[in-house]
Amino acid sequence: MNIHLLAIALSVLIFFLVVDLVRRHKLTFKYALAWLTVSASAVFFAIFYKFLFKIAAFLGFELPSNFIFFSLFCVFVFLSLVMTVFLCQQNSRNDIMVQKIALLEFEIRQLKQKTSS
Repeated sequence: MNIHLLAIALSVLIFFLVVDLVRRHKLTFKYALAWLTVSASAVFFAIFYKFLFKIAAFLGFELPSNFIFFSLFCVFVFLSLVMTVFLCQQNSRNDIMVQKIALLEFEIRQLKQKTSS
């Protein structure tokens, strides 16, 4: 099997897997967008692989595989940064929610004491 066909098949498979996860509400679109972009660009470069060679040569990479590894490394570092930002936002929301729940429980206890007296 030609390596280009294998790359196209795997990229399309990942693309449709991510779309299916979004459709079944297992993954939000906010998180899926990066995976869709990566898989779509993988399909693009698998089809137009000569363009990949030209970009790699233009940027000074000896081999296109080095360019691919470097690009994937940059993408995963970026995804890691984005996920860290989302995690920090979620932690802040959780802290606020815990405080609000504690205030509500306190108010409920006060109301119960007033009604029982």
